[in-house]
Amino acid sequence: MPQPETRRLTTHVLDTAHGRPATGVTVRLARLSGGAREELAQAVTNADGRCDAPLLAGEAMRPGTYELVFAVGAYFAGAAAERPGYLDEVPVRFTIEPGLGHYHVPLLIAPYAYSTYRGS
Repeated sequence: MPQPETRRLTTHVLDTAHGRPATGVTVRLARLSGGAREELAQAVTNADGRCDAPLLAGEAMRPGTYELVFAVGAYFAGAAAERPGYLDEVPVRFTIEPGLGHYHVPLLIAPYAYSTYRGS
């Protein structure tokens, strides 16, 4: 089992339409259980499109269902205003399994599309 200090959840956002990191995107993290939603963290992406610290780390990384919500509509309305965005908030729901360490959830965005994957 990974040591607590290696268990963490990170993310970054890349603006593929403009070929650059998406700076200033608000990211919210919640844990979902049954019908309950527990808000855990909120961060804003930096100049590299990353959050300055893990959204979740160590013992707080419990197995379960989580959701990251990326406020890409505000990003496209501001930083990339030459093209209005179709997307508002992009939710990414995923499961953290027991015994696994680092979870990295990147988001690739364009004004009319997005994709994600489990990164490293």
